[in-house]
Amino acid sequence: MSDDSPETPESTPVDAQDMAHADIGLVAALKIELAPFLQRCLTPKKYTGGEFTFRGGRYDEARVAIVESGPGFARARRATQALLEAHTPAYVVSCGFSGGLRPELKLGHIVMANAITDTHGHDMLLDFSPPKQLPPGVHAGRLVVVDELVRTTEEKAALSEAHDALAVDLESLAVAQVCRDRGVGFMAVRVISDDLETDLPPEIHSVLAATPGRRVGAALGSLFKRPGSYKDLWKLREQARFAAERLAQFLDGVIEQLHGSISPD
Repeated sequence: MSDDSPETPESTPVDAQDMAHADIGLVAALKIELAPFLQRCLTPKKYTGGEFTFRGGRYDEARVAIVESGPGFARARRATQALLEAHTPAYVVSCGFSGGLRPELKLGHIVMANAITDTHGHDMLLDFSPPKQLPPGVHAGRLVVVDELVRTTEEKAALSEAHDALAVDLESLAVAQVCRDRGVGFMAVRVISDDLETDLPPEIHSVLAATPGRRVGAALGSLFKRPGSYKDLWKLREQARFAAERLAQFLDGVIEQLHGSISPD
C-alpha cells in the first residue's frame, strides 16, 4: 500500500521557526493516516529531524506539529521523544489506523481510548472520561497494542477476548508512556481501517515494513509473487483513504477542544 498523496505545499530545512513551540502534537506511523488532516492545515511545512519526518502548521488558531514515526513500538517511542524535545506541545495525540476487534466497530468508526494494554502485561488507565452519549460510529474503550500487525479474523477475535479491547494498533502505548513520564497531556484517537471480518493480505507485512521511498517497490514485488494481490492491495488502499478522511473530520473537534483547554501564557 503505497502513499502517493500530494506532499504538503512547502518543505523547509530545520530552522528556528520549525523548532518553535506547538500547542498540540500528533504522532502517526504513516503519512497516509494524516494526509487529509494535513490538507486542512494553514501554511504547512515539512522537515526532517534526525530519523523522523515532521510536518505541521496552523489549524485554525492552534499550532500543530506532526511526526511520522513509522510502524512499531520502539519507533513510536523515539518519535514521541523527538516531538516533545523539538516542539514542547501541551498535548499529544496518538492517532492513525487500527484493527477492529468487535463486530460493532466498522470501517471508518472512531475509537477514543480510556485505557491501553499490551500482550506483555502492561496496562495504563488514561485520564479521559468520554461523554455519556457518543455520536454514531464513535466508541470509547480499551486499546490493545501488539508487536506485529494483526491480519486475520481469528487473531483479532482472540485479542478481543483476552484483553477486553475494542481495537488493536502497534504504537499507542509507547506514545502514552512517554507522555506520562514527561507530564504531557495525552489522548489516543484511532480510526478503524480493517474491521473484525476483514483479513489483511499477507503482502501487507512487506509493504508496511518498507521505508516510504520503497513502499511502491514492495507493492510491485508483491504483484510478481502473487498477481491476485493487486485487488487486495487496491481495496486496502481505498479503505485506508476512507478511514483517513474520517479521522481528519473527527480530529477537527479534538484539536478545537484541546486547544481551548490550554491556558494562555
